[in-house]
Amino acid sequence: MAGYYELKQATDGQYHFTLKAGNHEVILSSERYTTRGAAENGIESCRTNSGNDDRYDRKESKSGQPFFNLKAANGQVIGTSEMYSSDAARENGIESVKTNGQGVMKFKED
Repeated sequence: MAGYYELKQATDGQYHFTLKAGNHEVILSSERYTTRGAAENGIESCRTNSGNDDRYDRKESKSGQPFFNLKAANGQVIGTSEMYSSDAARENGIESVKTNGQGVMKFKED
């Protein structure tokens, strides 16, 4: 199964999306958006930028755990990964986003 985007509306009315791999594991999470349209634009930006290695900002948390942000051409963060146990695991996460970033969108009602 290919990757997909899951778009949800939070209890406060805002929207956010996650990119999930074919095994349903979350590989990227967005910020919150005030409208569904803005969140859908974020998904399109993720689709556009996920294949470009230059758009991945490899970072380390204060506790030393590797993670990454996917950024748009204008430098705005589109999504953030989970925390990884090693640099190699973070690189695997980036490759997973590149592979699954063209996924379809699903809207999930909670």
